[in-house]
Amino acid sequence: MNIAGPVSAMTLAERARRAAKVAAEFADRVDAEGRFPREGMDALKAERLMGVMIRPELGGEAASMTEIADLCAILGQACASTAMTYAMHQIQIASLADYAVGSAWHEAFLKRICDDQLLIASATSEAGIGGNLRNSICAMDLDGETARLEKNATVISYGAMADAIIVTSRRNADAPHSDQIATLFLKEQYSLERTSVWDTLGMRGTCSDGYIFKAEAPAEQILPKPFAEIAAQSMLAVSHLLWGALWYGIAADALARSQAFVKAAARKSPGQTPPGALRLAEASNLLQQVKANVVAGLKQFEAAKGDADALNAMGFSVAMNNIKVGTSQMILTIINHCMLICGIAAYKNGTPFSLGRHLRDAHSAQLMISNDRILGNTSTMLLVNKQDTSLLG
Repeated sequence: MNIAGPVSAMTLAERARRAAKVAAEFADRVDAEGRFPREGMDALKAERLMGVMIRPELGGEAASMTEIADLCAILGQACASTAMTYAMHQIQIASLADYAVGSAWHEAFLKRICDDQLLIASATSEAGIGGNLRNSICAMDLDGETARLEKNATVISYGAMADAIIVTSRRNADAPHSDQIATLFLKEQYSLERTSVWDTLGMRGTCSDGYIFKAEAPAEQILPKPFAEIAAQSMLAVSHLLWGALWYGIAADALARSQAFVKAAARKSPGQTPPGALRLAEASNLLQQVKANVVAGLKQFEAAKGDADALNAMGFSVAMNNIKVGTSQMILTIINHCMLICGIAAYKNGTPFSLGRHLRDAHSAQLMISNDRILGNTSTMLLVNKQDTSLLG
């Protein structure tokens, strides 16, 4: 039953704002207790927002990547852990919706996601590969029509709460580390043996514990496209764009709190410019740059979608990499500005202007797919190819 009331007449953004209101109420407790943001995620399910990117004939609403990014930004202003969980779920939906077309099993599962509002996780990290999702050590064991896999996954975000997990591996034991496949395993088809606990500075509610993952399922659950294609044309770009959107949301809420602080100071001293007003204007300018960066990337992605040549182009990869690096760096500058504006009221917990959670969550941005790794990949591409420097390129 939809506990949130009718949703059909409401826009996606309106439904997201209703869910965000619930998520915001519990955000500090999720952070303090390092627990899954169940209330926020239940609210998203009540609003029927889990499968909105899926095409209508399978029960979805054919939402665009720009619309999904807007939902992530709205959630980011309420609870970063809820927003990140939702973004990572939608990254998996994008891979399934675009790269399992024609697979009867996967299309039936996409309908299940819409019908039952399922939550999908991923297991791309692995002990021994140093955070490089384009390499795997574990290999699929195919026995006739049965697929078996064991993986030492250093991180599976919200793994214990997921209804299914998409797992990367080598195609078989003889395949090179870069010859990867992705397989969707249902909750009843795998076991998780926890090897590490997610006790972190920020993004605490994503519950990104490490696990020994063991699974057995029919081989038809392997995605039909190679993971190299999925990663290059969808997963990396979608990750950078949706993460950038939710990071924008974190910074936007920090700015809103500092704006309220400056307004309160102005009311106390009519006719005088509060000390933080100029820094507020500067933070607003920086936030606009973050927004422009993400929006430009979304437009480029929407224009390239469905065109393999455009999605594989060096210029597209560089642009998506730059969005991730630039956004992850800029939001910290913005939040630091806001800390200075609000002073001790931002530094303390439990005030209307507290920003400790925002600052800690934002520090994860440069580490999720390390900026150093991304810059290294970008530099390699730029050494081989000439970058398009036209204003409209």
